Formats: sequence, structure tokens, C-alpha cells
Amino acid sequence: MDCVVPPDPQSRRRMWAAAPWVPAGIYGTVICAATLAASGAYSVARVAATVLVTLLTYWLAERYAELLALAARQHAITRTDVLRVLSAGWAMIQASVTPLLVLLLSRLAGASHAAALDAALAYTVALLVVLGWLAARAADLRGWVRWAATIFAGLLGLIVVALKASLH
Repeated sequence: MDCVVPPDPQSRRRMWAAAPWVPAGIYGTVICAATLAASGAYSVARVAATVLVTLLTYWLAERYAELLALAARQHAITRTDVLRVLSAGWAMIQASVTPLLVLLLSRLAGASHAAALDAALAYTVALLVVLGWLAARAADLRGWVRWAATIFAGLLGLIVVALKASLH
């Protein structure tokens, strides 16, 4: 029986940072934040549905484009290829789960609709900072480069907050 040696921690972090779900998760979080910011005074259920449909639409468009690119390279796509491509971007949809939970729980806790939206949007900014830090750390970025990557992720969320402020 062959013995499989697990990768060292640094290699595991690099594999995590290179995983297809990392960029999809960041991208999905930004889309979720933008949709929350533009949602206005609609009910929590309508906002949640809008976020999910928006993310699903982006996910389908991105996965469709990926399948077309794969077809151009291989000419024949197998069912396994389709499943791999579809699952690779699923984190884009998953990224909306916790911000929507914050929205729902805030509302259930008695927050006004506007305050619940603000809480969910603030959460997405914090989530982007954490995802940026974790991805930069996993990529073994160090010093100011790690901080720059983290700050950039947070800035994406703050841009959305600024857009919301300009709309409402």
C-alpha cells in the first residue's frame, strides 16, 4: 500500500488560495453587496430573492462563458466537464448565504428594514476584508503586499457602500 504524504501547511494554503471557489466567493460577495445596496425599501423576502436571482444570473453567464471557452479548446465537452465547470463557480452563489442571514436575523431581531440592510451591507464589507486577508495569507503574500490585497478587498465593499449612499 502506498503511503500518501500530506502536503506541508504552506502548500495547503497555496492550494486553498488557488482553488476556484476563492475568486468566485469574492466576486459573489461583491455582487451580493451591490444588489443589497440597490434594493431600496423592498421587503426582506423580495431583497433575498433579488440577491439570489442576480447571483444565479451572473453564475449562469460566467459558467456558460467558461463552457464555451472549454468547447473552443477541446471541441467536445463531456458531462464530467460540465459538472466540473458548474461546480467550480458555485461559491459565487454560496457567498450570499451569510449576508442574507444577517439581513433576515437583523429584521427578526427588530431592526428597521433600512438598519437590517445596513447591517447586511456592513457584514459584506467585513466579509470581503476577511476573505482578502485569508486569500492573501494562503497565497503566502507577506508584508505590505498582504495588507494591500486585504485593503483592496475591503475597498471593493466600501465602493458599493459609497454607491448606496449616492443612490439613497
